[in-house]
Amino acid sequence: MAVKILIVTGDAAESLEVLYPYQRLREEGYEVHIAAPAVKKLRFVVHDFEEGFDTYTEKPGYTWPADVAFADVVTEEYAAVVVPGGRAPEYLRNDPEVRRILAAFTGADKPVAQICHGPLITAASGGLDGRRVTAYPALELDVKAAGAVYEDSEAVVDGTLVSARAWPDHSAWMREFLKVLRAKAPLA
Repeated sequence: MAVKILIVTGDAAESLEVLYPYQRLREEGYEVHIAAPAVKKLRFVVHDFEEGFDTYTEKPGYTWPADVAFADVVTEEYAAVVVPGGRAPEYLRNDPEVRRILAAFTGADKPVAQICHGPLITAASGGLDGRRVTAYPALELDVKAAGAVYEDSEAVVDGTLVSARAWPDHSAWMREFLKVLRAKAPLA
């Protein structure tokens, strides 16, 4: 039986932050499913850092199909969850089903990988209180308000919670997440 990993996302998620872990985890041998508010073609975005801008810029990104709706996710079937960033977490955190999903993973001490704005969802589900995390630097006050200790680092590991700032930190993020995943949900 394959070990399954869930990615929770939606429209306006950062393309790289969805597709890099999706492909990297599949390459490793895990079965990966993308969950969204509904089963449909998702429209991702590309956030880039350009000289002269005070923050990132946004352009249209890739499209990709969702495999399962949040309401239909059976968390017991998954060994871990990935929470990409982009703008999607800003509205997804309000969805009671996505909060149910994240609370199930953090409550069961299953591996959680979050990046960029992804911690907004984990915070909304109560999963950051007392944890050490990183996030997109503009979220420092948000993660502190959720009870977490913010660290400005490529990747922060706190037990089964692995976080990163943004897509430039992918290598460190996935390297650390795979260490946790291999220990908690090894492939046969």
